[in-house]
Amino acid sequence: MDDRLRKRSAPFPLYEILLRDAKVGDLKALSDRLGLSLNVEEMDRIQEYFRRIGREPTDVELQSLGQAWSEHCCYKSSKVFLKEFIFPVQAPYVLDRGDAGVVEFDEDHAYALRIESHNHPSAIEPYGGANTGIGGILRDVLAMGAQPIALADPLHFGPLDTPVKGLPKGTRHPKYLFGGVVAGIRDYGNRVGIPTVAGGIVFDEGYLGNIVVNVACVGFAKKSQIVRNRAASERDVFILCGGKTGRDGIHGVTYASVDLTDRSVRGWEAGAVQLGDPILKEPLIHACIESAKAGLRDGMKDLGGGGLSCVVGEMALAGGFGAEVDLERVPLKEEGLAPWEIWVSESQERMMLAVLPENVQKVLRIFDLYDVPATVIGRAIPEKICRVRYRRTTVLEMDLEFYTGGPEYTRECRPPRTPAAKDLKLPPEPRDYRTAILRLLAAPNIASKEYVIRQYDHEVRASTVIKPLQGVIGKAAHGDAAVVRPLVDSWRALAISTASTPHITSLDPFLGGATAVDEVCRNLVAVGARPHSLTNCLNFGNPEKPDRLWAFREAVRGLGTTAKALGLPIPSGNVSFYNESPLGPCPPTPVVLGVGIVEDLRACV
Repeated sequence: MDDRLRKRSAPFPLYEILLRDAKVGDLKALSDRLGLSLNVEEMDRIQEYFRRIGREPTDVELQSLGQAWSEHCCYKSSKVFLKEFIFPVQAPYVLDRGDAGVVEFDEDHAYALRIESHNHPSAIEPYGGANTGIGGILRDVLAMGAQPIALADPLHFGPLDTPVKGLPKGTRHPKYLFGGVVAGIRDYGNRVGIPTVAGGIVFDEGYLGNIVVNVACVGFAKKSQIVRNRAASERDVFILCGGKTGRDGIHGVTYASVDLTDRSVRGWEAGAVQLGDPILKEPLIHACIESAKAGLRDGMKDLGGGGLSCVVGEMALAGGFGAEVDLERVPLKEEGLAPWEIWVSESQERMMLAVLPENVQKVLRIFDLYDVPATVIGRAIPEKICRVRYRRTTVLEMDLEFYTGGPEYTRECRPPRTPAAKDLKLPPEPRDYRTAILRLLAAPNIASKEYVIRQYDHEVRASTVIKPLQGVIGKAAHGDAAVVRPLVDSWRALAISTASTPHITSLDPFLGGATAVDEVCRNLVAVGARPHSLTNCLNFGNPEKPDRLWAFREAVRGLGTTAKALGLPIPSGNVSFYNESPLGPCPPTPVVLGVGIVEDLRACV
């Protein structure tokens, strides 16, 4: 395939991809060679675009499209069902639906909520995967101008006592994954100073090949400082702030858009796991919040999946503009990065601000005060074009609507040929109830998770009123929900809880989705809160397989139908597909985070 890569006469690595005359087999080979995770139909659409404009694409342009059109970024298999069942669930008190949902708290304040998955990275490098999962969810909330105030971590693993000999080649042992994930969440959350107040742990053999690591965050802000995730003026300047850019995280979103294999674990995809830095994140949060409070920014967005290649185009097009970027201005961790590596890197702790020219120096002074790097790297332009230069050479120039307008599929979905058995029989009545109850309480899915909860700092910020562990000291048990007090001069508070229903969803996907909403609402009510809003993370198998997609559709239908019946909006969410391995798909796992309003926290139970 290297014969289709022609090096440009530039003083840095830049290749032209000979795409316009490529045959079907060549298109697939090119996608695999470049790590794009795009199918033949998508490559064919790209080929037609470059035939129409009369030139060959650069490697920077193809890599950009691989990120923007990935399942992770454009929701190409799930969007049709989300539009049908989730998006119509509205409420007048939802203020924004950006990187995180923003919901009214009282006359002057709002809270933000979001949940995300970091399944594939955590299956490869559990500490780093979970660590950067927390970092990413904090940035989603921060991008709305909200101060993060609470974290949650619904986790799913294989049984910890699984024999090593029974695992396929390349599959990590559940005990190793469990320890790494918990340590990663602990170290990032504790060091950045945000309490982890809710979550859950489920053990099931279905997660042996593909663990499910979901992380959630709730933030709080004055309504006046809420930020939109877009450029607001064609005069806006783009400021990149936070961590430097390196090779870590390259191809993170394309890697998350394929099944896990032995090659995934041992091969090049290991570089797709990002490297987190919670010590830098803490001052970055302060600097972003201060610039939001001062009203110095037009827009803000985090650099997550796809890095610069996604955030620049999305911010510009959302405002109705285009963008020009100079990659030479991007601060780097190391020398020798090719332009495409700088453009698609998912290095952590980075945010993008859209700022009017007259406010640039004021913003840079704020970030300098907190010792956080911040650099002007580009600007908005009137034409809806994304143009990227490196060392005075144009390395990317594409129509933004084509660039960001990934495919949207209506794939075949049908029930499995062998439906899950629903006529499950109860075990015979036990002769010794005491023994039976003790054995039940010792089951991993019921037994105390205090060992994990005690590792997380749920007291930092001094706002956690109802703790994750409740009851007599030394005999505390898990609470149904935590309660956080966001304002020191008000008794009004927020209750936070999560629910996941993989065992029910495996038997009846519609009922599983509905039960996840029902359970999280009951958790909130149990502490005296009124359920107010939801966010969900939907973890399923390969959407190209009709039975997997059918389970997804039914779970989404159950979730949306129940939320609508209860009048609860879902202003944000996440879909994680391709949770499959040689052992098969993970159990269909809808996870819901619920936020409730406590009118007077003194009455909490």
